[in-house]
Amino acid sequence: MPDRSPWQRSEWLKDTIDDVISFYYPECIDNETGGFIAQFDERTGEIYDRSSKHLVATCRFINSFSVASRLDGVGDYTQAIEHGLEFLQTAHHDQKQGGFHQLLDGATPLDSRRTCYGHAFALLAAARAETVDSIDTDSALDTAYDLIIDRFWEEEYGLCKSTYDHDWTNSESYRGQNANMHMCEAMMAAYEVTNDQRYLDHAIDIVEGIVVDSTDNTNGLIWEHYTSNWDPDFRYNVDNPEHRFRPWGYQPGHHVEWAKLLGILLRYTSANWILPRAEDLFTYAVTHGWDDETGGFYYTLDRNDEPVVKDKYSWAVAEAIGAAAVLFEQTGENRYLEWYNTLWEYAEENLINPQHRNWYIKVGVDNNPIPEKSGVSVSAGYHPIGACVEGIQSSDL
Repeated sequence: MPDRSPWQRSEWLKDTIDDVISFYYPECIDNETGGFIAQFDERTGEIYDRSSKHLVATCRFINSFSVASRLDGVGDYTQAIEHGLEFLQTAHHDQKQGGFHQLLDGATPLDSRRTCYGHAFALLAAARAETVDSIDTDSALDTAYDLIIDRFWEEEYGLCKSTYDHDWTNSESYRGQNANMHMCEAMMAAYEVTNDQRYLDHAIDIVEGIVVDSTDNTNGLIWEHYTSNWDPDFRYNVDNPEHRFRPWGYQPGHHVEWAKLLGILLRYTSANWILPRAEDLFTYAVTHGWDDETGGFYYTLDRNDEPVVKDKYSWAVAEAIGAAAVLFEQTGENRYLEWYNTLWEYAEENLINPQHRNWYIKVGVDNNPIPEKSGVSVSAGYHPIGACVEGIQSSDL
């Protein structure tokens, strides 16, 4: 049997987690206004914006520090977790209206829309922090869950609304699968730490709603945008296909991300339809979304499986790495191990900054980095760390 590749070894994966965190830490700790600084120049590591604090970035830092703190030989980031939780529960949290501000300037709210996407990450952060023995989350998990069910959950569909205004008066008619996907992730994380069946039940409801019920009109593929009745909206953002968070078209990256989540779900339930769906979604992404000439996943595909936006985001590769690891764990099929190695090789050659070992957020079709030097960042190492965690979890790689 040939020697295993470096990325099949737990110690290498732990070192990679440490590398990603070290790109941000300790400079990411804001001791003046609280919270974390996420805006780092991808090439140099220099901070270009110290004051913008996005809810998702705050929560992803808490997630990353919590995950790392539980791994032997990586590091103890207890103080960083507590620092982030305090900022989440004070500056981000709206004490009067309830819920979390989306964007802050320092500790001052700039965007107070209540988003399902952001609140999903608040639930995830609380769940991950709960796994660290020395952390007292002060009922943050229950509080986030109760708010989500009260405000976002639509029992009729078993899915979540997307966005409210700051005082919860009006909700957007738009519905999105992306926010629900991350809510599913958060619910599973909450189940993992509490063993409370309500979290798993909600995760299963979301899975059935998105990857089964909502795909009747799309030949089993996952469309991104829906009406308030959860009918696919094939016109939404058709004139804005490069939108960072709501692009038009199918996203191969989200198909592999769902494949990963379905594989993780199989650790807790044995419904016989889950694995075939996971494999179908993974196969679609690598068959139609992978650039056979230069590697990487196209950002979006049209309804004929042709590329629309050819730029490649690193998060899609990271999620595919996690999916390949989980599917190999679940099936033992060698093709998933081959993809796991191929994906890591591509990442090493094209996505990982050789100087700092951070991941570029985006590269062009020629794989040249397109660094972000402005705007609010939400990455916080969340996706590559998640890829490493699934590699470690799937210990038979």
